[in-house]
Amino acid sequence: MTLRVLVVEDDREIRSLMQSSLSVEGFAVQTAVTLSEAEALWRHSPPDVIVLDLGLPDGDGLELVKVVRAKRATPIIVVSARHQEAQKIRLLDAGADDYLTKPFGVAELLARIRVALRHRGTALAPAVTEHRLDDLHVDLATHQVLRDGQPVHLTPTEFKLLARLVRSAGRVVTHRQLLADVWGPEFTEHTHYLRLYMGQLRAKIERDPAEPRHLLTETGVGYRLAAD
Repeated sequence: MTLRVLVVEDDREIRSLMQSSLSVEGFAVQTAVTLSEAEALWRHSPPDVIVLDLGLPDGDGLELVKVVRAKRATPIIVVSARHQEAQKIRLLDAGADDYLTKPFGVAELLARIRVALRHRGTALAPAVTEHRLDDLHVDLATHQVLRDGQPVHLTPTEFKLLARLVRSAGRVVTHRQLLADVWGPEFTEHTHYLRLYMGQLRAKIERDPAEPRHLLTETGVGYRLAAD
């Protein structure tokens, strides 16, 4: 069953990143820019989860929380640059399930969505934590990477980059998704970081970095970790 997420966010770049990242994880994503648009989508096609910004062009996201809570128990994850404790308490008391302060990583957002759905009795498929192909074995739970049975020592950033590809093994992850998830939304144009670290990763896990078999380039789009 494909779960539907309604992303309500007026910042085009953040909205696009959330949409693409959640889609990669298998969600069907609808987006709205305004409160009125979000309410119309919610009434017409109720989502399984709402990811909600607060500062919208036609009002405060708090109003949508109240509208939804008056009718349904749909999980609501608030994402906002507002970090004041009183603001968070007000949203949670109004019925929001969780509150994430921007900037945030997609992995954390996904974890919060899983928890909120679990509390409603809807379990997502467990996150991918292990990858095996030929001479490469990656175990995210133990932070262990082996090549031919021998440990490969990665820096924290190298491991985070590899982990993001493991979670989408066999699927292309765009440059922007990788940059946002590993370094943060403010780094989506810094493609030189990605080239540098991908080169370092290939040097450590590929038999021949010039002819990679695991970390594959999708020209002009992104990277893909080869799968069975």
